[in-house]
Amino acid sequence: MANKSENSQVFLLIVLFGNYLICHGDYEAATMPRVLISILAQSKGHALPYFLSCLENLEYPKERIDIWLKIEDIHEDSLVILSAWAQRNEDLYNSVVILSNITEAPRIDDHYEKTLSVTSKYRHLIELREEALSFARNSFSDYVFMLDADAFLTEPDTLKVLVRRRYAVAAPMLVSDDTYSNFWLSETRDLNEEDTNTYMRLVKRERKYLGCAEPPMVFSAVLISLKHRLTKFLTYDPKKVSHYEGPENDAAVFAETAKRAGIRFRLCNDLFYGYIVAPADSPEKKLQKLTDLKLDAIRRENPIPLNSALEGFVSYPKRSKLSCDKIYMINLKRRQERKRMMMMNFKELGLEFKRIPAVDGTILNHTTLKVLNVRLMKDYEDPYHKRPMKAGEVGCFLSHYNIWNKIVRKQYNLTMVLEDDVHFTPNFRDNFKQILWETRNVDYDFIYLGRKILMEADEERVTQHTTRPLYSYWTVGYVITYRGAKKLLEAKPLQKLLPVDEFIPILFDSHPNSTWKSYFPVRNLKALSANPLLIYPTHYVGMPGYISDTEVSYIIDLKNMKINPDLHTDNEI
Repeated sequence: MANKSENSQVFLLIVLFGNYLICHGDYEAATMPRVLISILAQSKGHALPYFLSCLENLEYPKERIDIWLKIEDIHEDSLVILSAWAQRNEDLYNSVVILSNITEAPRIDDHYEKTLSVTSKYRHLIELREEALSFARNSFSDYVFMLDADAFLTEPDTLKVLVRRRYAVAAPMLVSDDTYSNFWLSETRDLNEEDTNTYMRLVKRERKYLGCAEPPMVFSAVLISLKHRLTKFLTYDPKKVSHYEGPENDAAVFAETAKRAGIRFRLCNDLFYGYIVAPADSPEKKLQKLTDLKLDAIRRENPIPLNSALEGFVSYPKRSKLSCDKIYMINLKRRQERKRMMMMNFKELGLEFKRIPAVDGTILNHTTLKVLNVRLMKDYEDPYHKRPMKAGEVGCFLSHYNIWNKIVRKQYNLTMVLEDDVHFTPNFRDNFKQILWETRNVDYDFIYLGRKILMEADEERVTQHTTRPLYSYWTVGYVITYRGAKKLLEAKPLQKLLPVDEFIPILFDSHPNSTWKSYFPVRNLKALSANPLLIYPTHYVGMPGYISDTEVSYIIDLKNMKINPDLHTDNEI
């Protein structure tokens, strides 16, 4: 039997071990490097709700983070946004310092920005960055994370990953809705063809590094190790660099001092770290760039987060049908995620829409096809896979057909039809309005907003932004008139059914298959196409997340007029 002393020792061990389990998480957090996040919000108030939401989501011990934020903004809600955010979060961080240069008569306003010289703009930005760097060096921080308020870190582990790599200077690669990112491959931005190709492969993440790439210049989201022996030589101020002959640009000066100190920048793109808003020269264009970026993030199925407490500071366009009688969105009931994503798109664009339930090909059978009086074109064979129609293709056609019927029955003059997997190109609303204005005196029935062009020949240009389309695929998005819908119905396509994106080119008499065309002797649909296109699919064949509800369905047995599961195939166009 154990004596009293031994029992006491066991009890003490149990208590200590229990305390260790309870406190281990705090101990681990306490040993993480301390990071000062330096934030510049210079004319970026419109981005603050998204930036702060991403900041909150960072999976790094907040008690090991200090916030230093400098704001110079004419956005009327900027200080209110920051105050509301700080009130909810400041106790979570080690410290929060918010500095503001906003006055009753803002020093930086739209007129000021237009008249200010490029040199003085950069000079002021240099002063701000140098102020942030000096503050960090005088703190007790191990790292300073230099962030601009339009850099959205959607990967929660960003800071944790970068800190653990222990580089002197590291940057997470961020993407925008175009080719802009937070690094250059040339100090002069003049890229040769090889550098351009490398840049694009990096931005598109076709070239990923297990560690990091080493570009000559990084900016907007840069982590600097303050404990590294060489980073003490880093500066943004050209006045502190002897014999500096480069541009008076904060990123260029920083890059030059790093090169002189022998510091290699590390650009990490092994994970998808987040987004950055491409620059613009006016408040209106900045807001448009942000909207375009949010739409691109939705397309990637990685929307920029927005905390519910900050959502009230975000404004959206007034709901509109953009001069159409209706905007219809076709959506399968079982595709709720697509519906959710499209609703996010419509909210960003301010589109007033109506969801139309898609006809689900998986529930079609001989009886339903007979009731609908559907007969397939006996000469149809898929051009690529040499097979009959699939049930999903029948369902897709019927979905569009139901809308054409509704247009004629309701006598709508102009209707926009969208499928539920579309990506809207930048500045969609204005570009769509421009096309309607250009074609106001043009006689047309149908306008492709998105399509897959199948013929290489040059198309006849009708207006500055429209052409007469040749043979094309896809019905992801189009505009159709009452007369156009009537022509499609009068062709009686359900009695000689083939895929809808083969049918429409036949009706505007630009289909290469003369046999199929012979089933439709009246081919007088007057079609146009947006050029450049305004809509694209969110995913293409082979991309992660690509799903084709038409392709991944049963082949229809023409002979027995039924859906034949034995002929099921997953081939995708």
